[in-house]
Amino acid sequence: MARRLWVVALSLVAVFAAAGGLTFWYVCPCERAPGGPLQFSEVAEPVTDWEFVNDVGLCQIEVQALVPWSVNLNCMSDRQKLYVSCARCAGKFWSTTALRNDRGRIAIGDRAYPVRMRRVLDPVELDLAWQARAAKTGRGSSQPRADHWWSFELTSPAGR
Repeated sequence: MARRLWVVALSLVAVFAAAGGLTFWYVCPCERAPGGPLQFSEVAEPVTDWEFVNDVGLCQIEVQALVPWSVNLNCMSDRQKLYVSCARCAGKFWSTTALRNDRGRIAIGDRAYPVRMRRVLDPVELDLAWQARAAKTGRGSSQPRADHWWSFELTSPAGR
């Protein structure tokens, strides 16, 4: 009898853990916690001017790994280009995946946009993205860009 109760209790814990995990997976990304596929209406038309991203707080980027994986990131626009950034980005799951598979989606406000991702390596372009980030967040404009700070330029895929 005690063993049966133990099995029932363990089963209930497993069911609730799975239900909580799945709910979390489909509701997030939340703050610093990653999530699954973005649950927003997708915009099919290509975007050529991304300036509107400067009117929202964080964006959510979805990369295509074995399963869709999404995180909250700083997003900013400079000269109609769209950038996302992260500090200490090397080795993070999303950035490693983006380097292997450049196709993803970005949620801006309540819409998702298919994008191609390119890591920015040119120091001049990195400085432009850094200053766009500083202008949007109000932080860092007088500080040098950290070496561990990465940025990706996101563009609408051609032929959509």
